[in-house]
Amino acid sequence: MCIKRCINILINDVLNMKRLIFSFLLSFFIITNGFAAYILIPMDNTQRNHLKAYGIAYWILTHETEVSWLLNYRGGSFMFPHYKTFENECIIRNVSYQIIADVQAAAILNEISDPNINMDEIKLHKAPHIAVYTPPLSQPWDDAVTLALTYAEIPYDAIYNDAIMQGVLPMYDWLHLHHEDFTGQFGKFYASYRNTAWYQEEVRTLTNMANEFGFSKVSQLKLAVAKRIQEFVAGGGYLFAMCSAPESLDIALAAEGVDICDVMYDGDPPDPNAQQKLDFSRTFAFQNFKLVMNPYEYAKSSIDVPKTRRNQTLDLFTLFEFSAKWDQVPTMLNQNHETVVKGFMGQATAFRKQYIKPTVTILGENKAWNEARYIHGSFGNGTFTFLGGHDPEDYQHYVGDPPTNLELYPNSPGYRLILNNILFPAAKKKKQKT
Repeated sequence: MCIKRCINILINDVLNMKRLIFSFLLSFFIITNGFAAYILIPMDNTQRNHLKAYGIAYWILTHETEVSWLLNYRGGSFMFPHYKTFENECIIRNVSYQIIADVQAAAILNEISDPNINMDEIKLHKAPHIAVYTPPLSQPWDDAVTLALTYAEIPYDAIYNDAIMQGVLPMYDWLHLHHEDFTGQFGKFYASYRNTAWYQEEVRTLTNMANEFGFSKVSQLKLAVAKRIQEFVAGGGYLFAMCSAPESLDIALAAEGVDICDVMYDGDPPDPNAQQKLDFSRTFAFQNFKLVMNPYEYAKSSIDVPKTRRNQTLDLFTLFEFSAKWDQVPTMLNQNHETVVKGFMGQATAFRKQYIKPTVTILGENKAWNEARYIHGSFGNGTFTFLGGHDPEDYQHYVGDPPTNLELYPNSPGYRLILNNILFPAAKKKKQKT
């Protein structure tokens, strides 16, 4: 009896040992395999290179893999399935990342789904086809968006007036407007730069291009281009513009059929009643503004805030916090690790609030100065986003200054706003709750 009992005890011990070994092996399998389930790219202050992180997200999309944009979670982090190739790319680009188990990923998604927490998940599912409207000529200034795209290693096509007139815009999802003057006044640089080679070459090239398309004036060509851009947005395109482009685009659209250019710009004097003939129903964002008709004054309208009264130490703007679950679009556009962003000047630095249409959403403002710096709106089936200023890391960029070296600013909050706009078209938009 004792021997039988001892044998039973021995058998049970062996069985228990087997169960323990099996449990250990199962746990080891879950840890080693489940641990490598997802890659999380944090976008808070722990991130080494915020700007390159956007390039990683875009690159993942080109590999037919969805990316989760975790709105308001650690500065708007990205999460996607783990593959060694993806991990290696993060290492190559010096982007901070974490490998997390599927159970950890599920916990994050569960946390941000809580209706009492201002977070949400947006699925990015398609790498947007990007075009940048930029002149082929060598310009004595740089463009912040092309700098951001190049640094983040996001591909784009450079297009200009001729390509737009030939109908290429439907090929693209997203269009950026170089700091262009759509009014046909050549940036109103006449007073300061009319004797420079670059200015004279720009006038000559644009005049020839206008003639090639059957226009007698550059302003007519620019208006035609502006209307094509508006058709692109109305058809579902995404438009992003900075510096002089937002203001001059709306001026050109409002002034359709009205001569607002003085003799040195188009060969004849402007319409003396030009102001009264503006049609603000044609514009994207601005209304009731006043034209600056003096051809020697470096300003186009009352939309822009005078630069003479600016104080760099006080020149900041605050990003609004939107509901991630109810207002996904402005939330995406405002993802950042900072809520207060340094201001920066440009041909159009900021937008006076009294000239912004009530249907437009203000994303960032300097409340003390009653000015908007960052705005967004819908037009037809598409959207537009306008950001004032020239370069987020160069407070007062002068003609001829060297381009900004983004290796020195990998965590720039201002440049993050640009890159938010680039990923925005990739999102599967959720239906807004009613």
